[in-house]
Amino acid sequence: MNVPIATPPLTVRPLSPVMGAEAIGVDLSRPLDEATFQAIHRAFLDASVLVLRDQRLTPEQHVAFSKRFGPLSIHVKDEFLYPGIPEILILSNRKHPDGRPMGFEDAGRYWHTDMSYVEEPPLGSLLHAVEIPPVGGDTIFCNMYLAYDALPDAMKARIASLRGVHSFVASFEGKTKAGASRGTLTDEQKKKLTDAVHPMVRTHPETGRKALYVNPGFTYKVEGMGEAEGLALLEELFAHSTQDRFLYRHVWQPHDLVFWDNRCAMHHATTYEPRYIRHMQRTTVKGDRPV
Repeated sequence: MNVPIATPPLTVRPLSPVMGAEAIGVDLSRPLDEATFQAIHRAFLDASVLVLRDQRLTPEQHVAFSKRFGPLSIHVKDEFLYPGIPEILILSNRKHPDGRPMGFEDAGRYWHTDMSYVEEPPLGSLLHAVEIPPVGGDTIFCNMYLAYDALPDAMKARIASLRGVHSFVASFEGKTKAGASRGTLTDEQKKKLTDAVHPMVRTHPETGRKALYVNPGFTYKVEGMGEAEGLALLEELFAHSTQDRFLYRHVWQPHDLVFWDNRCAMHHATTYEPRYIRHMQRTTVKGDRPV
């Protein structure tokens, strides 16, 4: 019988002045007592990006821990789901023996917020580093709380009631045309994908803080605004939010489990030498409709 195990007090150490912290002293392969889980949850909300080091997890353990935060999403690219465990999306440059890609190789190599193109975007994502290259393949995170706070008052007033339109199909097809190794979308997958419309400023449901909620990956127009004007506004907000002063760069270590808050953070995967393997497994916790 799996009985929750009392663990020593959790140590949380900031990783940058902008965002990010690492939690030390926890082994997620063992059942957690409620007090330790709540400490992890609090650290996640405070840091927006929480790194849990040296987690040697089975896929089942990865899913079990993720479900402590809520139900999990199943990604539309079903050919890259872990066999028998569809809650896990594989991000990898490994190939099957017949040459087919094992995972979504080019996923996330642009600024984006995970699955902002659905009506109820995710609360957060938990990415486990199964195998990483010796250099490269970092992930850069952007603090969208700080990006919003730093906007001029006139811009805050301008976007207060505006809504952005988010699309996976527009993003996927555009990046495929640009040369990304993303495969294709089947007609069945396209049927599951419709545009989603969200406020450009959202209030975090747990912290109450306001965050800018647009991203270059999936936000492609502004509701009710002409194409040129809307694109100009979005480009201005994208340029503003991706300034260095809002960024934390995560250099992966083997077996890191990184949990980021999609409600207040964007991220961007960097490139690496393709002769190396980068094999990651991701779960995604369902969220609610942005307000």
